[in-house]
This record gives sequence, C-alpha cells and structure tokens, in this order.
Amino acid sequence: MGEIKRVTKTLIEYLKRPDLYPELGRKIIKNTLNRGNAVKGKDKTNSWATSKALSQKDTIKKLFGTDDFSFRQNYQEILNESFAKEKACPIKMGGAGALELIFYASEFTNAKNILETGVAYGWSSLAALLSLQKRNGTLYSSDMPYLGQNGDQFVGVIVPEKLKKLWRLFRFADKESLPKIFSENDIFDVIHYDSDKSYDGRVWAYNELYKHLRKGGVFLSDDIGDNSAYQDFCEINNIESTVVEFEGKFVGVFIK
Repeated sequence: MGEIKRVTKTLIEYLKRPDLYPELGRKIIKNTLNRGNAVKGKDKTNSWATSKALSQKDTIKKLFGTDDFSFRQNYQEILNESFAKEKACPIKMGGAGALELIFYASEFTNAKNILETGVAYGWSSLAALLSLQKRNGTLYSSDMPYLGQNGDQFVGVIVPEKLKKLWRLFRFADKESLPKIFSENDIFDVIHYDSDKSYDGRVWAYNELYKHLRKGGVFLSDDIGDNSAYQDFCEINNIESTVVEFEGKFVGVFIK
C-alpha cells in the first residue's frame, strides 16, 4: 500500500508540471516496455570493472600526475559543515561520492566550465565548486525535481551560499536540461554523469555529453556497474577508461 501511495503522489506531482510531461512519458516506457534494460550487461561490466579497478588515490596519480590527496584536510571545515547539513536534512538523497576524483579532475584541467547531471544533496557540486572558485568558473548542473518526496527545497542543501554565485542549476530531466545548458555554454573541461541509471538513458546522455567535452577534458560517470552502457560506450568509441572502486561501486573516468 505504501508503494501505491508513493507512485500515486509522484504521478499527481508530475501532472501539476506540464514542463515535465516528456519525462513522465519516458518513465512510463522505461518502467514498462524497457524495464529489463536497467540491468542489461550488468554481469559482464562488473567482471570488466573488477579486473581494472583502482583506488581513488591511485587513479588521481595515474591520470592527473599528482600525489596530492589532501582535499579533505584542506577543506575539512567546509566538509564538516556540509555533513552536518546533510544529517539535519529530513529528506534522504544520495550521499557523498568520490569527491577527491571530481576535485582533482577539475584542478588537472584548470577547469572554468564544468557540467554535472544529478545533484541531490550537492556533494559532487561542492567538490567541483571548490575548485572552480579559484578561477571564478561556472558549474552547470542538471537535476530532475524530486517529485512526490517534498525534496525540491533540499536539492544542493550542503553547498555553501558563498559558492552558489558560480552555480547554474537546471531543474529538468537531462533531455530538457542539457539543450538549455548547451545554449549557454557549449564546451566543458569536466563532465560528471550521475543521473538516469537506465541503459538507454546512459547511452543517450554519454553520446550527447561527449560531443561537448573538450579535448584534454575529463569525463566521469558514477555507478557504471548498474549495466554495461558505460563499457559499451567506451568500446564503441575506442576509449581507454580507468575504473575506480569506491565504497563497493564503480566509477568510470577517462581523459578525452
């Protein structure tokens, strides 16, 4: 009964937002006709990822050429304040990911423009913004509203107010947000994907995002073990990806 109530509430919230009708249609198809695609190739990719996996620290040294791993020490006060904000938040969203990887990718590219899909509490946003503030850069974020959870007001809640002047947040599904973002900025130094986890959603997004990543830019994708979309994308495009094991999950990262 609780699940039915949640689905009904979410549907009602969708119906109040005509601008989200395209995503509603896609979700209906994904959860009915294409339901099996969510885990397509999962076993294959987990075997592939396990055989290649490195730690964050080893990956940062390998790709970005630095032994510096002092991110958490350097920003301890800000991170502690952000963890306190997460703890106080009444809505449960995705936790902090591989923050060092995002931060040092931004440092390596001397990033001025970063794009991310998926925000939740704003941990990846924070890691990117802490680097961007050094160059007065801009973070462009795509994040689907948290319909039915009363969570919209808490998206990005852990990001300090002083950093928000560098942040452009687009509250639509990726297929609506990304064209709006690309109309403002076309090329990015770092792209971080952490939104639609379905196979088809990833394939569409990877191909679209890759076109807007500059040569020498860094591409990161969370949760690549959910299905084989990331592995397939890399193989089709002859991309040699590094895989990071982080808290039992896999992150894909490569330099274009």
